[in-house]
Amino acid sequence: MSEHANRESVMLKPEDNELLCRVGSGTPMGELFRRFWVPALILSEIAEPDCDPVRLRLLGEDLIAFRDSDGRIGVLEERCPHRRASLYFGRNEECGLRCVYHGWKFDVDGNCVDMPNERPETDFKHKVQIKSYAAAEWSGYIWVYMGPADRKPPLPKFEWATLPPTHVWQRKWHYSANWMQGLEGELDTCHTTFLHGGIDPATLSPGLTESTSNWAKDGMPELDVRDAEHGYYYGSKRDLGDGMYNWRLTQWVLPSNSIIPHAKFPISSRAYVPIDDENTFVFGTSFNPEAPMTQEERDYLETGMGAAPKLIPGTFTPEVNKTNDYKRDRALQRSGHATGIPGVNNQDRAIVEAMGSIADRENEHLGTSDIAVIAARRKLIKLAIELADGKEPDLPHNPVAFNVRPIDVTVKQNRLDDVVSCFSDKLRFAAE
Repeated sequence: MSEHANRESVMLKPEDNELLCRVGSGTPMGELFRRFWVPALILSEIAEPDCDPVRLRLLGEDLIAFRDSDGRIGVLEERCPHRRASLYFGRNEECGLRCVYHGWKFDVDGNCVDMPNERPETDFKHKVQIKSYAAAEWSGYIWVYMGPADRKPPLPKFEWATLPPTHVWQRKWHYSANWMQGLEGELDTCHTTFLHGGIDPATLSPGLTESTSNWAKDGMPELDVRDAEHGYYYGSKRDLGDGMYNWRLTQWVLPSNSIIPHAKFPISSRAYVPIDDENTFVFGTSFNPEAPMTQEERDYLETGMGAAPKLIPGTFTPEVNKTNDYKRDRALQRSGHATGIPGVNNQDRAIVEAMGSIADRENEHLGTSDIAVIAARRKLIKLAIELADGKEPDLPHNPVAFNVRPIDVTVKQNRLDDVVSCFSDKLRFAAE
């Protein structure tokens, strides 16, 4: 899309916005998400066999996750099928989760393996099952697949998922907004010039310092979106003068993963996983594909000033949040800092959450700087409608197609095709 589309052609009607945002069971977008493995937990949440079960709300469904005596992961419907008591209060013991109300016990596959309140001759336990979902431990997260069993795909081979732990840093945090709002912020390179302007370079990593310098030099980047099996990639070109251009090539990987470039490693990948229609968990992975991350790089990420927020201990809630007005400092803002809010991720989250739980996109006025956002919406809606009509998505069953990388380079080339040609090995498109 290169022409400035008129408002009527790019605005979302309320019914399209509903289709895009609603993810419960049976909704078109919810069913599309259920064709993919999605990260749902970090390993420490159910670290040991027979550990305490944890509540898990995912795609609008209330679930319980646990690790059984043999280390297998179970993800079950929260309510016991007997009298609907919560299995959160259950006993995780001897390869199953036992409801404390009447003693019914379920294994990781949802089979009822014990029913101590029923006489054996009834054989009732073999007639009862609880809804269960496939789960797998992979690359630092616990992933869940909630779709049809006969369509279960292999686990996705994101580049960071194939690296040793020494190359990776990970965090999970809560977003008080619909999943799509967070993702759209990732696919909007233009905002970086404005929202992240005026930041003290001393609070940034070396990669962010160089990137913010480039963002400040051109607030009207030219965008070029290219469709791909994994979703799309898009290039943003900023004119730095003297015949040099800064190109940021961002990868969007279906359904809700972004891989964001920086001028220097580490780079960041984030998955926006719907808790429900109005809340999201973000699974953020910073990684260096070429070398182990240094302690200095890890220490910086822990500050909450960069790619991920610092959390309130024992929770997934960012310390900087709407209850403390995101620690906004108006004096700092008046001195030239764009927002007065500390930390790049905190600035993004403040804006996204302030849009409301679900943004009223029918009232937007979109321009050429929004073409990547428009393209993502259109592709998601198209895939969801196609699935509702019986056409399954291809991507989940091609795990190596997830293995793409973004780049941030300053070069003389002023055409996207030339940049892609020069850096095709770094972009890893051969995986598709």
